[in-house]
Parts: sequence; structure tokens; C-alpha cells
Amino acid sequence: MDSPVNLSREAALRIALAARALPDVPLRKLLEILQERVDAPLTEQTLRRVTVIDLKIGLAGGEDDVDLVDTPMAALKEAVRILWGEVEPGTLPQTQDLAELQSAEEKSIRVAIASNSDANLDGHFGSCQRFLVYQVSASARVLVDVRATDGADQAEDRNGYRRDLIRDCQVLYAVTIGGPAASKVVRSGIYPILRIEGGSADAILDELQAVMASAPPPWLAKLLGRGGERRLRYETTDEVA
Repeated sequence: MDSPVNLSREAALRIALAARALPDVPLRKLLEILQERVDAPLTEQTLRRVTVIDLKIGLAGGEDDVDLVDTPMAALKEAVRILWGEVEPGTLPQTQDLAELQSAEEKSIRVAIASNSDANLDGHFGSCQRFLVYQVSASARVLVDVRATDGADQAEDRNGYRRDLIRDCQVLYAVTIGGPAASKVVRSGIYPILRIEGGSADAILDELQAVMASAPPPWLAKLLGRGGERRLRYETTDEVA
């Protein structure tokens, strides 16, 4: 096998980002798969040979068990796009002053959005590069923090580390989240909402605010501190998730 020491900076960046897009796949493991499947020095050009099937075979340990790979297809496709150089890291959105929203009388909640690029919901809970943390009321919202997940890779409990990053949040949006991770999140009082198709944070929060202002489901009405009588009127409505 070729040594990863010879990687160019661009190739190394692509591989590192691709590893983060794949839940529970360490960087070392992805390097081994790429070296085996590409069978050539890993460069910007040769990384473009990698396919979703290559990753599935590598993760399965052989073609016979490829159907047993439980890594989401969306994550595999995202990793391939990154390896091909088609996904840019993007820019970090700017946080805002919370004072204006805090002065409002209406109740607000704290929402975490799993993100890999710009102000987008495009991350898996177990592999996203950051959480965008918003304070949201029915009529206003501010981005209060951007929390990088770099430390999760060295943590003994990676899901626990990520959960702790958003412990002050009541709602989590992610493209996907695994069962054990979801259990940790729910036990911490955080309500996970999955949006497989992703989207811009603005669009996601627009939808949430519309529900908050009109007919929130019982779990959301409770977070907003609305009385029991008012919540009874919402029990037949669909939940946000």
C-alpha cells in the first residue's frame, strides 16, 4: 500500500472531510479502504475514481457482505462527492446578539442544527462538523453559537460528547441519527427531528416558527409553556418531525 505521508494537502483535506461525513468510520479506516480500492497513489485525480460501491465493499470487508453495510446511502454519496472535490467546506455563519429576542415577552426555545456547510442542515448527528445553535420564538430567531465537533473524534464516547455540546438545547435537527445516539439525546430532554432531504437553516426554522405560531403539537406546546387547556386543542395535529 502507498503511504499516506505522500498525500497532498488538498487530498488529505478531502479524505478527512469524507471520513467525517461517514458515521462511525475513523479516518484510518477510510484511508485503508481508499488505498485498497484505488490501488494507486491517493491524489486529487485518483480520488475521483472512488465510487459508492467502493466504499460499501470496503466497509463490508468484501463484496459478499456489501448489503450488510448500515451506513446511510446519503452519507456514502456525500463522502464520494467530497472525495471528488465537489463539496466545498463553506463559510461559518455569524452569530448574533441575543438581547433583542430576550427582551420579547413570548417564549423561546433553543434549537441545534447539524451542519457541514454554511447555514445549512446537511449533517448527520454522528458526523457533522458543527452544530448551529439558534434561540427561536414564534416571531424571531438569532444564531447564538456555532459549536465545532472536532473533539468528538478523540472522545471515548463520541455520541455522548456530541450530545453534551447541545445539552442546553430542546430541539435537534439532523439529516439522520443512529438509534443509540437518539436514545442519549432523548434521555437528555432533547427532541430530535430528522430531515433526510436537509435544507437551509432559514427554511427549516421558518417551518418551525410557523408551527409555533399556529398549532404546535403537545411536546412543543409544553416547551413553550402553554397551558393544558390550550394544548388539548392541538392533540389531533401532526408533529413537526
